[in-house]
Amino acid sequence: MGGKRRKLQMKQQANGKAGGGKPMARAFIPNRHSDKPLAAAGPSSGAYHAQQQGKKTSKKAQEQRERQIQYNKEHPTIPFDADDRILLVGEGDLSFAASLIRHHRCRHVTATVLDKNHAELVEKYPSVDANIAIINGVKFEPKKEEVEEKAGKDDNDGGDDSKNAKGDDKQDQEDDAPPPSSASETAAPAPTDAAVDDDESDSDADYDASGNYHPRAPKSNCLLYNVDATKLPPALSRKPLFDRILFNFPHVGGKSTDVNRQVRYNQELLVSFFRRAVGALAPGGSIVVTLFEGEPYTLWNVRDLARHVGLQVDTSFRFHAGAYPGYHHARTAGVIRSKKGGPEPGGWRGEDRTSRSYVFVRKGDAVRQPKNQQVKRKRESDDEGEESDDEFDD
Repeated sequence: MGGKRRKLQMKQQANGKAGGGKPMARAFIPNRHSDKPLAAAGPSSGAYHAQQQGKKTSKKAQEQRERQIQYNKEHPTIPFDADDRILLVGEGDLSFAASLIRHHRCRHVTATVLDKNHAELVEKYPSVDANIAIINGVKFEPKKEEVEEKAGKDDNDGGDDSKNAKGDDKQDQEDDAPPPSSASETAAPAPTDAAVDDDESDSDADYDASGNYHPRAPKSNCLLYNVDATKLPPALSRKPLFDRILFNFPHVGGKSTDVNRQVRYNQELLVSFFRRAVGALAPGGSIVVTLFEGEPYTLWNVRDLARHVGLQVDTSFRFHAGAYPGYHHARTAGVIRSKKGGPEPGGWRGEDRTSRSYVFVRKGDAVRQPKNQQVKRKRESDDEGEESDDEFDD
């Protein structure tokens, strides 16, 4: 009988009532750190306020991230100044070099290609003459046969080109800039043509923000053939040295389908390049390497490779191809051609892929930041972190 009474009493206590129907304190719950009754969840509870505060913080962070993304798209990081001495290694169709000269008004660009001569370069990139002319500062006039060929294509615009739409999917696996070769000789720029702005087009660059006249040094843009990134010629290490050395999308090409071997080959390429490039770098200068994001490029561990030759990462930022009008990502194998021999339409566009640029400097060197970054840059990344001014990029 006593057991039944005890069970009834416990049931009444759980319901908050005693035998006489009077309200009682909430039942004690064992194994708690406090014997105070549990507070009901609601607007007045601390947990509720913390949850709401977290939502506000998350929303604010998201808005800040979106603003930062938009700002970085409108104000992309440019890792050089117009008056810097710039060395471009592993160029393809020279569209990047042409953009630096024509749109960023760079005057001291030395563009290098692995191809042995002009004929070999044109064979890989048929439209390269227009970019070469911009480098050489001459007017581009298309050859007669090119004009006639274009006119013929315009006449046949209504034809069925579906037979030319087939591509070789295997070719889409090869990325980036030209691979190294055993050649390391330099050649004089080829006297070819391309559209280029007149000297008057950038005459305003001779004036500072206050309108004071500061004449700029004469242009010294040039093109060198047969230059291997792993064996830069000694002439490039003589004074005056380079303020910026850029290697966009380094890649050895399709030497092996084995991922581990590809990673090792590309690591060897970069280490050899860093060793050679340091000798051509002016005090306070920087080396900029741009890679696609994601695997297998993250497996290269480019930061660690640079440490082997006394370099460290000063910062990194999202590479925006749109910041270089006229630039097109050039494939190692050159332009993909259709069965009829013409350029393949609708080809793979490397400039649409997400990419990141890493800025390397000598350890302990007093780095001279480009003028366009001195205002924009809010934080610097060290050789251990991944932070950068474009941390919130999409």
